[in-house]
Amino acid sequence: MLNPKLLLLDEPLEGLAPIIVEELLRSIARIVRDEGMSAIIVEQNPHLVLGITERAVVLERGRIVHEAASVDLLADRDRLEKLLAVSAAA
Repeated sequence: MLNPKLLLLDEPLEGLAPIIVEELLRSIARIVRDEGMSAIIVEQNPHLVLGITERAVVLERGRIVHEAASVDLLADRDRLEKLLAVSAAA
C-alpha cells in the first residue's frame, strides 16, 4: 500500500527483547510525528505505549470505559491499575 494514512498495530511489542521494544517504540513515534500518520496501537503493556501516544482508549467487552489524554492516564497510576487490573509500575 502506498502512502497509508493509518497504521494498525496489534500487540506489536509482544515477545520482543527490551532493546528491540525501545527501538520499535522510537520508530513508531517517529513515523507518526514525521510522516503525519495516525496509529491505533492495541497493547497489553500500557506503560510502554502511553508515552508515545496522544489519546488512550480503554475498551471492555467492546465498550469504551475510558477515553482521555495518554499523559493523564499514565500519570494516574491508580486509575490505570483499576482500568486494566494490572500494576502500572514500569
